Amino acid sequence: MKLLLDHHYSTAIAVQLRRQGHDVEAALERGWQGEDDEALLTACMADGRALLTNNVRDFTAIAERWAAEGRSHAGLVFTSDASLPRSRRTIGQFVTALNAVLKAHPGDGSFVDRVHWL
Repeated sequence: MKLLLDHHYSTAIAVQLRRQGHDVEAALERGWQGEDDEALLTACMADGRALLTNNVRDFTAIAERWAAEGRSHAGLVFTSDASLPRSRRTIGQFVTALNAVLKAHPGDGSFVDRVHWL
């Protein structure tokens, strides 16, 4: 499983996960921070990357519409600031949680059309 971190997340998470052997990039590293939600999910699908985001409402709506249209996405991993806040203090928690998800889904395409909550 390949993963892209939405622009709301620290690139340090991606760096640490790459050190552990995972194929993880951040939207900020790719210059995708200005992409609208649908364009970002389209780019992730083209690159075979699941997307980590806390923008649950918008991405759920896009995924549901795509499913109705017969389109797939490469996977969505959702977080909530209530249960796992995005801050420098929680980078290690994100790395640990994402490492487990990435290890559980090692193959490319293994997360297509899946939704997972951290």
